[in-house]
Amino acid sequence: MSERYTVISADCHAGADLLDYRPYLETKYHDAFDAWAATYVNPYEDLLADTADRNWNSARRLAELEADGIVAEVVFPNTIPPFFPSASLMAPAPTREEYEQRWAGLRAHNRWLADFCAEAPGRRAGVAQILLNDVDEAVREIRRTKEAGLTGGVLLPGAPPGSGVPELYSDVYDPIWAVCAELGVPVNHHGGSASPPLGQEPAARAVFMVETTWFSHRALWHLVFGGTFHRHPGLNLVLTEQGSGWIPGVLDMLDYYHDRLVAVTKAATAESKFGAGLAGSLGKGPSQVWRDNCFVGASFMRPHEVPLRDRIGLDKIMWGSDYPHDEGTTPFSREGLRIAYAGLPRAEVAAMTGGNAARVYGFDLPFLDEIAARVGPTVAEIAEPLKEIPAEATSPAFALGGSVRVW
Repeated sequence: MSERYTVISADCHAGADLLDYRPYLETKYHDAFDAWAATYVNPYEDLLADTADRNWNSARRLAELEADGIVAEVVFPNTIPPFFPSASLMAPAPTREEYEQRWAGLRAHNRWLADFCAEAPGRRAGVAQILLNDVDEAVREIRRTKEAGLTGGVLLPGAPPGSGVPELYSDVYDPIWAVCAELGVPVNHHGGSASPPLGQEPAARAVFMVETTWFSHRALWHLVFGGTFHRHPGLNLVLTEQGSGWIPGVLDMLDYYHDRLVAVTKAATAESKFGAGLAGSLGKGPSQVWRDNCFVGASFMRPHEVPLRDRIGLDKIMWGSDYPHDEGTTPFSREGLRIAYAGLPRAEVAAMTGGNAARVYGFDLPFLDEIAARVGPTVAEIAEPLKEIPAEATSPAFALGGSVRVW
C-alpha cells in the first residue's frame, strides 16, 4: 500500500443559505428576520451560483474535499448571517443600533455551524464568531460554543481605525483572552477582516488588495506590545490567509523596536522615552512570543515562502486550501502541495499539511489517518516536482515569480 499524507486544510469556509439561518435564531427575532430577508440582495456572485451549496451541502463538501486529498478542515465563515450587510468576515463593527440584531445573527451562525460540524464527526473544526462590542457577551458565547462542540476556536474580529471598538492592545479584552487560554481555545485572525471601508471604486478595490494583509497582521503587534501573552501565557494566536513569507522580516522589525523601546541594547535610546512601562508589561520579546504562542494558517503556501519555513517555525505552519473560494487550490490541491513542497523531507511535509493543525485544533490524527489511507495524496506524488500548472487553476499558489513581501 502506498504511503499517504494526512492533509488537514487549516483554512476552509462555510455557512448556511440565508433562509436556513432562521431556525437557529431566537424566535423573538423571526419577524425582523423575515422582513430583512425579503428585501436583502446578496452581493456575491459565488453565493448565487449553482456551486453555492458547497457552503452547506455536507455530502458534496466531503466528496469534493476527499477528491482533493483533504480529510479534515478548519471551518471559517463565508455566507451572509442574519442582519449583516455582507459576509461577516468583512463586515465592519456594528453600530450601537445594529449590535443586538447582528449579535443574534452571529449566534445563529454558531448554532448552525455546530450542527454542520456534527454531520462529519472528527473532520470539521468550526470557528465560532464573536463581536467585540460587549466583552461579557463574547465570553459567554465562547464558553457556550466550546461546550457545543466547536473546536476551531474563536474568530477575532478586526478593529481597524475608526471601527468604534477599542484597539486590540487594550486590556478591556482581557476576559476574552483569559477564557480562551483557560479552555484551550485558539484565537484566529483571518485575512481581510481588519481593513477599514474603502468603497467600491476600481482604485479602492486595488488598494484593498494591496493593504488588506497588512491590516490583518496588525493583530500580532497589537497583542504582543499590549502584553496579552505576558498576562495570558497559555493563549494561542493563529494568523490565517495572510501569507507567511512576511513573518521573519516583521519579527525582526518588532524585535528591533522592542529593543529600542525598552533600551535592551543601550542605557538609553531615542525611542526609549516612548517605551516607559513597556518592559514590565510585555515580558518576553516579540520573537519569543511568536515561538511560544503563535501559528500561521498558511493558505495555499507559495514556493517562494517555503525556504523561510525554518525561520517561521516548522511547527507553526498549517497549510490550507481555502475551499470553496476561487483563490483556493480546489480542485488542484495535490498540485498546490507539489509546487510548494516537492523535494522536502517527508516529516516536514507531514507537519505542515496536517500534523501541526491536528495539534492546534485537537484533531484525532489516528482517526484521520484511516481516511487518508484511502483518499490522501501519496508521499511519492507530492515529492514529484510540478512540471505543468493546471490550465484552469486560479489560485495564487500557482502564480509564478513570487517574491517575499514586506507584509
